[in-house]
Amino acid sequence: LSSLPSTLLFVTHDRAFLTRLAKRILEIDRGQLFDWSCDYPTFLKRKEIALHAEEKQQALFDKKLAIEEVWIRTGIQARRTRNEGRVRALESLRRERSARRERTGTVTLQTSDADRSGKLVAEARHVSFSRGERFIVRDLTTTITRGDRVGLVGPNGSGKTTLLRLLLGQLEPDAGTIRLGTNLEVAYFDQLREQLDPDRSVFDSIADGMDFVEVGGNTMHVNGYLNNFLFPSDRARTPVRALSGGERNRLLLARLFTRTFNVLVLDEPTNDLDIETLDLLEAMLTEYSGTLLVVSHDRAFLDTVVTSTLVFEGAGRVNEYVGGYTDWLRQRTPEAPAAPVAPAKRAEPVVVPNRAAKKKKLTFSETKELAGLPDRIDALEQERTGLYGSLADPVFTRDGAALLQATSRIALLDTEIGTLTDRWEALENIAGQS
Repeated sequence: LSSLPSTLLFVTHDRAFLTRLAKRILEIDRGQLFDWSCDYPTFLKRKEIALHAEEKQQALFDKKLAIEEVWIRTGIQARRTRNEGRVRALESLRRERSARRERTGTVTLQTSDADRSGKLVAEARHVSFSRGERFIVRDLTTTITRGDRVGLVGPNGSGKTTLLRLLLGQLEPDAGTIRLGTNLEVAYFDQLREQLDPDRSVFDSIADGMDFVEVGGNTMHVNGYLNNFLFPSDRARTPVRALSGGERNRLLLARLFTRTFNVLVLDEPTNDLDIETLDLLEAMLTEYSGTLLVVSHDRAFLDTVVTSTLVFEGAGRVNEYVGGYTDWLRQRTPEAPAAPVAPAKRAEPVVVPNRAAKKKKLTFSETKELAGLPDRIDALEQERTGLYGSLADPVFTRDGAALLQATSRIALLDTEIGTLTDRWEALENIAGQS
């Protein structure tokens, strides 16, 4: 896709994909469309600045509204002398406040840890498993111990879920042995979401009809717990069949985290999750002290949460690598080299004329350009710093057009500064050689 000469418009929650391809971000936030003329990492930084400025502006607004509400409720003497213009201003403040669309909350994740398992979780020795004539796993030997965080990587249909079931003792291998550890309490997040009854409501899916759940040692009402997963009370009675893919994922996570476990198995947990929920799930998993087995195609997710990777590399071969997805790319065996080619005749050395080897010197105009480049770069950097400061101004951020204009100008400044810096370095190198 990056090599295509055409315009590319795409929707994705894959942060690695976004980082590789996106040069401009269109964001929908509370019914408004924002145009960020930058790549994804830069968008994250600028968005954080804009949200911080918005929070400050809203805090000032709410403080003013609270003062006016106190004033309108003062005694009879104040009501007799009430300033009608001030009353109209208060009514305007109330309308503005009621029309404000708050940011959607963020998912709150908390695990209920069981007692520790034994040191051994699962041990596979020369395990093979096939479907008909096709090998899914061939001669796999691996050991998973308490606290390991293992990712499973491979193409769709390669057998990742089958390997999970083998390691959990749910399938018998055709050859070899699998030994499970002691005191294992497994929580399983399944790829096909088979643990959700489509005819039950969101509320009943959490605690099997009970009104309260216990999470992390705390007792919570189911409605309050569902709010942590972005299900408001009016959504709690919705049947599961009416939920979107992302909502089903959040509901399954909510159901999962009411259980106690010391082995957590996640089969494609990141499908349909929004980026904010992905970030929070990653943060929770990095703090999780039990054993983790996870199947995912999300490269950024794997790099963050796993410490070793089992990779399906064809014909039933499953190899183990230290680290996450990026670490596997670095460690994997390169493709076999092509057949050797007969060496060509040794070429005679080429004699380079002295005039071609002569060092280049700066022309008069280039010398003048080099002298002025630092000031030009400095001026642009100062302008960029000033614009970043404006983005933190609550008054400025209320003007959507001005905000878009500022972010677009910052993107242009970034490009121009980079171009001028490259030019300055090139001229400096020539000047240093002459």
